[in-house]
Amino acid sequence: MKAKTLMLGAAAAFVMAPAAMAERGSDGHVNIIYWQAPSILNPYLSSGTKDIESASLTIEPLARYDETGKMVPYLAADIPTVSNGGVSEDLTTITWTIADGMVWSDGTAVTSADVVFTGEYCMHPEGGCAQAAFFDGVETIEALDEKTVKVTFNQPKPNPYGPFVGGQSPILQKAQFENCMGAKAPECTAENFGPIGTGPFVVTEFKTNDVIQYEANPNYRDPAKPAFATVTFKGGGDATGAGRAVLETGEFDYAWNLQLAPDVIAKMEEGGKGIAIAGFGPLVERIEMNMTDPSSSLPEGERATVAHPHPFLSDINVRKALSMAIDRELLVEIGYGKAGKVTCDLVPVPANYASANTDCFTQDIAGANALLDEAGWVKGGDGIRAKDGVKLSILYQTSTNAVRQDFQALIKQWWSEIGVETELRNLSASVFFGGDPGSPDTFQKFYADVEMYANTFNGTDPQQYLAAYRCGGEPKPDSQWQGENINRFCDPAYDALIDELARTGDIEKRGEIAKKMNDMLTNESFTIVPLVHRGRVSAHANSLGGVVLNTWDSELWNIADWHRIK
Repeated sequence: MKAKTLMLGAAAAFVMAPAAMAERGSDGHVNIIYWQAPSILNPYLSSGTKDIESASLTIEPLARYDETGKMVPYLAADIPTVSNGGVSEDLTTITWTIADGMVWSDGTAVTSADVVFTGEYCMHPEGGCAQAAFFDGVETIEALDEKTVKVTFNQPKPNPYGPFVGGQSPILQKAQFENCMGAKAPECTAENFGPIGTGPFVVTEFKTNDVIQYEANPNYRDPAKPAFATVTFKGGGDATGAGRAVLETGEFDYAWNLQLAPDVIAKMEEGGKGIAIAGFGPLVERIEMNMTDPSSSLPEGERATVAHPHPFLSDINVRKALSMAIDRELLVEIGYGKAGKVTCDLVPVPANYASANTDCFTQDIAGANALLDEAGWVKGGDGIRAKDGVKLSILYQTSTNAVRQDFQALIKQWWSEIGVETELRNLSASVFFGGDPGSPDTFQKFYADVEMYANTFNGTDPQQYLAAYRCGGEPKPDSQWQGENINRFCDPAYDALIDELARTGDIEKRGEIAKKMNDMLTNESFTIVPLVHRGRVSAHANSLGGVVLNTWDSELWNIADWHRIK
């Protein structure tokens, strides 16, 4: 199941798109299944992929990335650059122009006021925006006229394409969300579950953690699109069921993120109803180490906050030993086959930004034991190490998924061989990635010692992705547990590199800085333990045309072009 072969199938389907689409809604209904169910349709209140992608059918950014990683305009007339005057010579401003004819699904015009408002919404000090790193360094956002918006940065910004670019940073309608600022943001249920947008579809029904119904946007900018009149977006279940629903039974037309063993997918394809498609972007399965104490013995409001450092993961020797004990090659073999690669890096691609570290490639149980011995962590009669009355006893959580549970079981065994006790917990993906500030089980709240998941970044530049680990950007009670710095990492030297990367234009120097940042998070501090550089594997029905797998943005980025092959 080679990625190149699978991508050829998607490319062939895309070629057929222009001839197939005649008029809006002419191809009836399309069924999509994501085994992680969406819990909200506002990406600014969730960093869960399933929430960002389901929202992308409705709300759109000024620009996004195509399947090659190239930036393309969506609501904007063009991409601002220094050469066309859209980016200032000193790199401190970027000016966007909204394209003619852009209207919301309610028929009102998209204006610069909506763009300005979206920035204010995310940057509100009481809002806890899940995408705050997109606005890192933004000083002002101002409307020059009804269609023109100027973003000013606090220093030269060689890569000014953070705010309003990509599926994670779409435009919200001011008229709908203006009473949902700051602490009120998560309380606006109607708005967060049914945003008015500019995309090809509008939400008609949203059952959180279950199913979303959409219909074609009557005011979409291309009168011939979308080809489908209605969409059912089903969430929940597991990757196995999702794969079977497309490849074997034909019940669904598209299944996202088939995190399954390669032989399982190949067997499903024998059902003849669809094909798997794959591509490599920067998606990395990793373990995050909690740098704060998640103990339930702490008062609510202080648990998993920077007020209380972690009792043993604050020791770099423990974090390093946990990484050394893992056999990543075996994880790739059992979990992903050719759709996975061993990685020691948080940023594995593009090559200019990838450190290409290999120190973690070889498992070293003996070395991990020696490191812990030297650091004073002594095995007791039960085989569990302890120091100063603190035992190495870990709660290890992740989402419910067959591959992830296989990983958990193996890693628990390897950690037991170095004297670490591990309790495994798996949670419904809809809850784990849901972002509900009232739930104790979200990956943002991080009420565990370590947790495992994968995420990625839009486009081919990791600046915004790496900027997420700035001191103070962690989820916390006064941000409604929103935030991007999931493991609560904080290093002023790292923050200085965030700022240096933001003002550096030379591509080679940008790469050098990004590599330093990657290394500080991974093979120097071991606060993030990368495991597998994952290929994205999804599937679509043989009868579904126009699908182009995009590993640099939302997989549903071109759903307006999808159509039924007759």
